[in-house]
Amino acid sequence: MVRGQPSGIKLGQANMTEPQGVSFRGPLSRAQRTSLRELAGLFLKLGTVAFGGPAAHIAMMEDEVVGRRRWLSQEEFLDLLGATNLIPGPNSTEMAIHIGHRQAGWRGLFLAGSCFILPAAFIVTVFAWAYVRFGELPGTSGILYGIKPVIIGVVLQALWELGRAAFKTKFLALVGATGTALGFVGIHELVILLGAGVAVGLVRLMGGESRKSGKTISSLFSGAPLAYVAPTTITGGVAVTASFGLWPMFLFFLKIGSVLFGSGYVLLAFLRADLVERWHWLNESHLLDAIAVGQVTPGPVFTTATFIGYILGGLPGAFVATVGIFLPAFFFVAASGPLVPRIRRSVTAAAFLDGVNAASVALMTVVTYQLGKTALVDLTTVALLVATLILLVGFRVNSVWLVLAGALVGHLTHVLKPI
Repeated sequence: MVRGQPSGIKLGQANMTEPQGVSFRGPLSRAQRTSLRELAGLFLKLGTVAFGGPAAHIAMMEDEVVGRRRWLSQEEFLDLLGATNLIPGPNSTEMAIHIGHRQAGWRGLFLAGSCFILPAAFIVTVFAWAYVRFGELPGTSGILYGIKPVIIGVVLQALWELGRAAFKTKFLALVGATGTALGFVGIHELVILLGAGVAVGLVRLMGGESRKSGKTISSLFSGAPLAYVAPTTITGGVAVTASFGLWPMFLFFLKIGSVLFGSGYVLLAFLRADLVERWHWLNESHLLDAIAVGQVTPGPVFTTATFIGYILGGLPGAFVATVGIFLPAFFFVAASGPLVPRIRRSVTAAAFLDGVNAASVALMTVVTYQLGKTALVDLTTVALLVATLILLVGFRVNSVWLVLAGALVGHLTHVLKPI
C-alpha cells in the first residue's frame, strides 16, 4: 500500500481491471450539480491544508467527496483516479480538475483546479519574495540545511516504492537500468522517456514480453522582474544568463507539464537538467531550496515552479511559470475522459506507458544521486537521511512530520554551532 492512501482506496486497483459496471460519465444534470460556491470552498480548503504529497492529497479528496459529501461513489472515484494515471501532469491537481468537471461542468473544471492551485502558489510566492529580498529565507539557512537530507530520503523511499512496481518484468528492469545509464551520460530526458516507451511498446507488440497487469500505470499516481536583462546575480547568488526570458521559461514549464509522467519527484530530473546543467539559470543549492519550499508548503509539489519563476523573474515570472506547468493538466483532463476506456484496453498503449514509467524511475535515480551530493555535506545530514529512511520504511511516518523534524534539527544545529 502506498503511503498516505486512504484505507478504502487501493491505488493500484484503478488500472488493473476494467471498472465493473461503471463508465466515465460526463458532468451531472443541472439538478444534480454541485454549486460553484461549494466546489470552490472545498478546493480552496484542500489547497490550503493539503500537506504530504499526491497520495495524501488524493486521500483527503476521497474523504471529502466520497465519505463526507457523497458526490461520487467509491467506484466513480477510482475511475477518475485511473484516468489521472494515464495522462501526464500533477496527479492530485488533475484529480481536483476531474471532480470539478464531474460535478459542475466546464466552469467546475476550471474552478476546482484553480482553487486547489492558488493557495499553494500564493504561499510559495511569499516564500520566494523573502528568498529574493533577504538572499535566503530569513532565519532558515539552518532549517533548509536540515530539510534537504530529509527530502533526499523521501525521494529515495518513493523511488523504492515506484521501482518495485515499475520493474515488474526483467525486460522493464533492463529498460530502467539502460535509462539510468543514459541519464548519467547526459542524454536528454525526453529522449530517454520516449525511447523507453517505444521500445517496450514494440517488444510487447511483437510478443516478446507479456503484459501481466496494469499495476505500473496506477502506481505512479505521485523583487523586480529580471527577465530580458543582461547577466545578473540577484541577492543570494542566482546567476541569470542573457538567454533568460519569460517566454522561454513559459515554454520550458509548459513542456514539463505536457510530458511529465510519474510522481512529482520526476520533476527534479527536468529542472536540474535544463535550469542547472544546460542553461545555468540556477545552481544545485537553489534548486534544492526550491524543492524544499515545495515540500514544506501545502498543495501541489509543482508549485516549485512558482518559486523558481519568482526568483528568476519576479511576480511576472511566478505567474508565467505557474500557468505554464499547470495549463496542460486542464487540457489533458478535458480531452482524456472519453478516450480513457479505449486507452486502457490497448495493449500497445499500456506497454508504452510501462516503458515511460520505467524510464521515469531511472531519471529519478540519476537526479537523486546528483542532488544528494549537495544535500549530504557532513555527518549530521547523513544521520538525518538514515533516520528519515528508517522512519519512512520501518514505521510509515508521514513525510510532513519528518520534514518538520528535519527543520527543527537543522535550526538547532545552526543555533548551537560554535562561532
